[in-house]
Amino acid sequence: MNTDDHEELRRRLSSPAKTDHEIAAEWRVSLATLRRWRTKLGIPEPGEGTTAPQRVSTTVEAGLTTRRDGRIKRDCPRCSGALALPDPADAYAYLLGLYLGDGCISPVGDPRKEVWAMRIACANAWPGLINLCVEAVRAVRPANKVRIIRKTGCVEVNSHSKHWPCLFPQHGAGRKHERAITLTGWQKEIVDRYTQEFVRGLIHSDGCRFVNRVRRPLKDGDRWYEYPRYNFTNVSLDIQRLFTDALDRLGIAWKHMNATDISVARREAVARLDGFVGAKY
Repeated sequence: MNTDDHEELRRRLSSPAKTDHEIAAEWRVSLATLRRWRTKLGIPEPGEGTTAPQRVSTTVEAGLTTRRDGRIKRDCPRCSGALALPDPADAYAYLLGLYLGDGCISPVGDPRKEVWAMRIACANAWPGLINLCVEAVRAVRPANKVRIIRKTGCVEVNSHSKHWPCLFPQHGAGRKHERAITLTGWQKEIVDRYTQEFVRGLIHSDGCRFVNRVRRPLKDGDRWYEYPRYNFTNVSLDIQRLFTDALDRLGIAWKHMNATDISVARREAVARLDGFVGAKY
C-alpha cells in the first residue's frame, strides 16, 4: 500500500463506525491480514488499552447493548448508532412478523461469548416461504451464516449473531403469550412505514388463506357458496393486537372468530390482502 492507503486504513481502523468484517470486505483482505496491518500501523485492537484487562459483561438498556468496559458492539445498527434503524427496514418488518409468529431467540455455545440463535420454524409444505425467510434473515444480518435445519414436518431457519437481542428486544424466557409483547419506538416507526411487510410476515407465520364453503338450505335443495378468506391464529393477545392495529392502519376490515382466531372475510378486505400477501406457496 502507498502512503495515502496507509493513512486511509489508519483512519478507518481508528473509527468505531465500521466493523473489521466490513473493512476487510472493502479492502478485499482476510481478517488476519487486517489485524497484521493494525499491528504494523501501531493501532491497538478495539477495546485495548494500557490498563489491566477488565471482566467483560453486557447490559441492555432502551434497545442499545453496551459493555461495561465502555465498548459498543459496533457491527449492530442498534448498538453503534451508525444507523437509526435496521437496514433494509422492509426486510426487518417482514422478519419481525415471522419472529412474532414462529420464531424464538436463544443462547448458543459458551455463554461468555454472548452468541444467540434466531430460530424460525417453516413448514415443509411451503418451500417458497422458506426461501423468503432465509432471504429476510440474510438481509437483516448479511455478515452471519443462515442455516436450514431439517426437522419432522418443517425446517428451522437458523442464524447465529451476538445482536439478535438488540434487533428483537421482545425475546425473553418463556412462551410469548405468557409475557408482555410490545414494540419499541424504533420498531413502531418501521412497522408504521412498512405495515404491509409486517402483516405479510405475521400471516406467513401464523395465518393462512383458504376457500370457505358455506351450505345454505333452500326449498329446492341445498346450495353451496364458496369465497376466499384469511385467518390469523395466535394465543398472545398482544400479538393479536399488533396484527389488528396493522390491519386498521391499512383500512382492512377484520373480526374476532374466537379467543385465538382473527378473520378477514369481506370481499374488498380479502382483495387488499391478496395484493401483497396471497396464498402460501
